[in-house]
Amino acid sequence: MSETTPSATPERAVPFKYEAALAAEIEGRWQDLWEREGTFEAPNPGGGTLGGSAEVTARPKKFIMDMFPYPSGAGLHVGHPLGYIATDVYARFQRMTGHNVLHTLGFDAFGLPAEQYAVQTGTHPRLTTEANMLTMRAQLRSLGLGHDKRRSVATIDPEFYRWTQWIFLQVFNSWYDESAGRARPIAELVAAFASGARPTPDGRPWDELTAVERADVLSGHRLAYASESPVNWCPGLGTVLANEEVTSDGRSERGNFPVFKAKLRQWMMRITAYADRLIDDLDTLDWPEAIKLQQRNWIGRSEGARIDFAVPADGRQDARITVFSTRQDTLFGATYMVLAPEHDLVDAIVPDAWPDDTRPVWTGGHATPAEAVAGYRKQAAAKSDVERQADAKDKTGVFTGAYAINPVSGERVPVFIADYVLMGYGTGAIMAVPAHDSRDFAFARAFELPMRCVVEPSDGRGTDPDTWDASFDAYDARIINSAGASVSLDGLDVTEAKATMAAWLSDNGIGEGTVNFRLRDWLFSRQRYWGEPFPIVYDTDGVAHAVPESMLPVELPEVEDYSPRTFDPQDAHTSPETPLSRNEDWVNVELDLGDGRGVQPYRRETNTMPNWAGSCWYELRYLDPANSDRLVDPDVESYWMGPREGQPAGGVDLYVGGAEHAVLHLLYSRFWHKVLFDLGHVSSFEPFHKLFNQGMITAYVYRDERGFPVPATEVEERDGAFFHQGQPVRREHGKMGKSLKNAVTPDEICAEYGADTLRLYEMAMGPLDVSRPWDTRAVVGSYRFLQRLWRNMVDETTGEVTVVDDEPDEATLRALHKAIDGVRHDMDNLRFNTAIAKATELNNHVTKLDRVPRTVAESMVLLVAPLAPHIAEELWRKLGHPHSLTHQDFPVADPAYVQDETVTCVVQVKGKVKARLEVAPDITDADLEALALADAGVVAAIGAAAVRKVVVRAPKLVNIVTG
Repeated sequence: MSETTPSATPERAVPFKYEAALAAEIEGRWQDLWEREGTFEAPNPGGGTLGGSAEVTARPKKFIMDMFPYPSGAGLHVGHPLGYIATDVYARFQRMTGHNVLHTLGFDAFGLPAEQYAVQTGTHPRLTTEANMLTMRAQLRSLGLGHDKRRSVATIDPEFYRWTQWIFLQVFNSWYDESAGRARPIAELVAAFASGARPTPDGRPWDELTAVERADVLSGHRLAYASESPVNWCPGLGTVLANEEVTSDGRSERGNFPVFKAKLRQWMMRITAYADRLIDDLDTLDWPEAIKLQQRNWIGRSEGARIDFAVPADGRQDARITVFSTRQDTLFGATYMVLAPEHDLVDAIVPDAWPDDTRPVWTGGHATPAEAVAGYRKQAAAKSDVERQADAKDKTGVFTGAYAINPVSGERVPVFIADYVLMGYGTGAIMAVPAHDSRDFAFARAFELPMRCVVEPSDGRGTDPDTWDASFDAYDARIINSAGASVSLDGLDVTEAKATMAAWLSDNGIGEGTVNFRLRDWLFSRQRYWGEPFPIVYDTDGVAHAVPESMLPVELPEVEDYSPRTFDPQDAHTSPETPLSRNEDWVNVELDLGDGRGVQPYRRETNTMPNWAGSCWYELRYLDPANSDRLVDPDVESYWMGPREGQPAGGVDLYVGGAEHAVLHLLYSRFWHKVLFDLGHVSSFEPFHKLFNQGMITAYVYRDERGFPVPATEVEERDGAFFHQGQPVRREHGKMGKSLKNAVTPDEICAEYGADTLRLYEMAMGPLDVSRPWDTRAVVGSYRFLQRLWRNMVDETTGEVTVVDDEPDEATLRALHKAIDGVRHDMDNLRFNTAIAKATELNNHVTKLDRVPRTVAESMVLLVAPLAPHIAEELWRKLGHPHSLTHQDFPVADPAYVQDETVTCVVQVKGKVKARLEVAPDITDADLEALALADAGVVAAIGAAAVRKVVVRAPKLVNIVTG
């Protein structure tokens, strides 16, 4: 049997040869022992349920995390555990360098896949989800991952989502105090209204407001509030969709149904209140710059001005349109305005008939403004935001029939609605300066609107936009055509003009310089079953009330039908009916909320929280999972996540996961954490100090002539071409997955080679942050490494240890300590592939020795222990150590053996090499110069010439200049 082919049967021809059967026996035995002895359990400080040895908690700590996995029914393929193996290697290394390491893994178990399966089969989503978790736990265990299982959590457990609901109530019962720059309890705001220290919006005393009016006032301040919001409504699925669930052509990703914009009552999170802090605090984090940039761009902070345009209306109340612009210096060039079709002001400003000067192209062929607006709104509702933002060739829109007044010129400017303006940015309204904005320019051309040049072109095109082919914009230009009765910008540069205009707007009470954000408040409602219930009930007046903490958790009830009600896919004028709303016994309740009103009838909230909710805070529950009295003990949170030197914001020491979570999960969790910090529940103001994005394991995808994937395992390669069942197929790189028929499971590799081989191969494939292709044939290289390591210490026939107590020779000592130095440094910096290369080099050196010294063997075992822990534990035991090496000290290199004994120094005379000297690595410049000048070859090359200059770069170069 070849070394590279594992035995197919448990009987081994060579009894103690390291093959699949022996690997399986070793791995199963050590996994059982680790679990039985609680090897990876990390104690908390103090005497709580997870409290432990003061000696251990006195050590430096490391909190290492993977991003929350979803327990898929398909199980794992070999691409999934890449990050999990990496964090396990790093955690094992940190334990061996004296740290108390918290490393565990839970499950983000609410979500749409289980609900979809429930709809299709009638199986309760909890049953399928728990079965999937069991499968995934077994697969992860087989990889030898050193998790503290006591700390594992699942978001579907009522005792977990009790605290998710508790955090929601903290957000609901808070408001953001701009003057203090932090969240404060809503009770403090109520007290300020009640005392008159803070006036109510309409000036009436607080006690004169009705309960509904008070609730409305507070809703305008709460960090969690219910609001009529424009959402992606999919009648064909019966639910609201997140933007990520809508395709670029405005259809649902699931089912391919049309998606419409509709206004529905939804729960929102006022994340916009934290926009500045979310940007500024990125500077405190050790995150990839690309991720920081994505977050900054998503938040989208921009400086400009708020500008109010009056809209006089005959026979109606005058209105005011507020815009935000980063180019207030171009206000004199605003010749029309555009509102988003969903804007609240549209209905208020639309007149009964078209004004006399309305141009036919503005009306869309409709008889009245109301008819035009209604028709266009229906058309816009059928488009996704992505479509609307696309730079479409044909600009569409209709005139509202209303005119606004340009505040600096007094000119009447027509007000349109158009789908290229979104409610999701700024105020949902723009002042259009067509001469200096490409989209406004195209719209003005399409609708025969005037254009005025107010930024002087520098390209010779002149100042008449009617002669231009495109708009002109620049920041390094002069302002022209911008003089009015009370303000003039002519001759100013852009920066000066912006400051002058901002000051004028403020002085005249029609605007001010301000900062705007692209970030919108977080839509926090889903019309689904499989999610966390809201801890909210409504009284008979429709006022929302928080459920008292004593009533948490609000458990998810049973329902007969998990499906949201669907409607005609083409009918946008429908509303969701949630699965929870059908359980009338759960929805309609009589409760005493402890507010002095006694038992009252209430109706529960029937939306559920989005799947992001549990993952916003799960790192905190890992710290103190058995605490039934509070979210997390303050001393425990401070120990594991509190600020410290080099980590001013505190947080998890290392968080590993995919870059696809750059914005949503990471932004949402940062927001929740900051609210908890403001309210005094945590000492850290950021959840994750260091973020590392692992790459992806890709695989070849084979497609037939129809473009459909075929099973990769059934493809044959002949003369550089690929065939499936005799038919040619094409090969391409792609993701690994069940749908692409190219998935390789870890179970297969573990069965054929062992878990340690899989771990070693995945870490050796390349840098951790780079995607890399899977090649099952290459796994054998890692397998051979472990076979050689085993053979270097164990007799394959007898199983006896073959190491000797001899002292290593100097060459071996140098090879050993160079490997120790390199592996230690690489491990600390997550460069596992180069660590493996250095360990392989040492292993190859030792293979050539007649007898392996015990000190070398033990150091080698400890070096590979984080990477291949099962074989390392087995060898450590065979070497005579009765206890696990989990907390054994990682080897430390002797500097005397790390440096090369000698270095080759090149000596040049007039640029030509005349000698090569073997010198000590630490030789001084003076000694090296003297040695070079004394060399016979150099003396001969210099001859009678005078030495003008000697350049020494110890220890590798001497350059002698003569003449």
